[in-house]
Amino acid sequence: MAKPDLNRYKDRMDKAVVALKEDYSGLRTGRASASLLDQVVVDAYGSTMPLNACAAVSVPEARMISVSVWDRGLTVSVEKAIRNAGLGLNPITDGQTLRIPIPPLTEERRKELVKIAGKYAETQRVAVRNVRREAMDDLKKAEKASDISEDEEKKGGTEIQGFTDSAIKRIDEVLKAKEAEIMQV
Repeated sequence: MAKPDLNRYKDRMDKAVVALKEDYSGLRTGRASASLLDQVVVDAYGSTMPLNACAAVSVPEARMISVSVWDRGLTVSVEKAIRNAGLGLNPITDGQTLRIPIPPLTEERRKELVKIAGKYAETQRVAVRNVRREAMDDLKKAEKASDISEDEEKKGGTEIQGFTDSAIKRIDEVLKAKEAEIMQV
């Protein structure tokens, strides 16, 4: 067992923060966002494909998303996919363009979204803690195998804890910003 590369663990913790931001991009707030439709999958030509592979998504105004379907034959499939995506959106078809008004969120729905955002954050906190546990185990194994000294193991453990604290702090900041965005009327 060689000396563990601590930066590898830091990178994995950073990826947890990035994953949280990606999760939040699909979480609907009262404002229109093209990323809101990133998870929508369309049945096209006998297979499934992401919406952005068969249409252009734009945001012409704060509470409206516009979807321009490239192939007229897919317009109905795209409309059905958006309705069935569980986002609570109701597209209006106008030729090959779908206009999707974003309804304002109710207070109850906002609180529900804040809870969901909290669950996403907790999932990533757990992921960061798992990386920390794995790093600490690797340090202990390296020390037992006499690849590193006891002092190096303690120093590495302190460094890993610093990475963990930093990642958890960033996760909490991202959560706080998302909660503020959701609760903003």
